Amino acid sequence: MTTQDKIKVCRPKSLPGVDLFEAARVAVGINPANRPYVRPVADMVGPGAVTKEFISAMTTKYWKSGGVHLTVRFLDTDDTALKARILTHMNAWSPGANVQFSESRSNDAEVRIARTSGDGYWSYLGTDILQIPADQPTMNLEAFSMDTPESEYKRVVRHETGHTLGFPHEHLRREVVQRIDPRKAIRYFLEMDGWSEQVTRAQVLTPLEDVDLIATPTDILSIMCYQLPGVIMRDGQAVPGGLDLDPQDRKFVQGLYPTKLTATPHHPAFASAPTH
Repeated sequence: MTTQDKIKVCRPKSLPGVDLFEAARVAVGINPANRPYVRPVADMVGPGAVTKEFISAMTTKYWKSGGVHLTVRFLDTDDTALKARILTHMNAWSPGANVQFSESRSNDAEVRIARTSGDGYWSYLGTDILQIPADQPTMNLEAFSMDTPESEYKRVVRHETGHTLGFPHEHLRREVVQRIDPRKAIRYFLEMDGWSEQVTRAQVLTPLEDVDLIATPTDILSIMCYQLPGVIMRDGQAVPGGLDLDPQDRKFVQGLYPTKLTATPHHPAFASAPTH
C-alpha cells in the first residue's frame, strides 16, 4: 500500500435541508447566474420531481462576478507565522483573478478556520458559508501546523479554498463517475477511510448535474479533483488528481472572477444556456 493510497481527502460540508431554501435565495441574490436552468433536467426526471428542494439543491454557490474579497478568522491559533502561511496558500488563487483573503479578528469574518483533530479536511461551498453561525468554522484543516509539509499546504489549503470560492469536486464530473466501478469503490473507501456506502455514493459516485452553469472541459489534474486509484476504475486507469493549482484552474478562476469586468453580464466561464 503506497502513501498515495493512504492520502487523506476532503469531505465537503453540506447544509442541513432546512437551510437549503435560504442558502439558495442568498446565492442567487449574490450572483443571479447561480439560478439553475431546470428545463433539461425536468425532461429527464419528470416535472413532478422538480420540487423546491430539488431546485435548491441544484443552485450553485459562486460569489459575485465582480470579485471575491473575504475576511478570515482563525478560531484556535494566534500563531502569526501559521496564519500567514495559510493565508498565503489561500491567496494562491489570486494571481490574475479578483480574489483576496485577509485576516480579521472580527466576529463577522466570513471564513472561519479551525484545525480540529479527528474532523478531517473540509469546507462549506461558496456562499453557503454565510449560513454558518459566526462562532462556528466554515473550514477545517485538521492538525495543520508549521511542521506540516509544504506539499500538503498546496494540496489541502488550496483545495479547501477552492470550495470556499464555490468550486465543487472535479472528480464528480459525469465522465469520470461513469468510469468508476461502484462495488469496488464502496469496498475501497470502506477499507481505506471507513466510509459507509452512503458516504462513498455522495462523495465519489454522484455526478454533478449536466446543467451546471460552468461549461469547461473535465480536468483530472485540477486541484479540485480527488486522486482515484486504478483498482476502483472500470478501465483500471487511475485518476491522478491534482496536487496544486494547474493552468486550467487558474484560467477558470480568472474567467469567473476577472480583475476587470466585461461589458456582458456573463463571463466566458459561464455556460451559454439561460439561467432561469
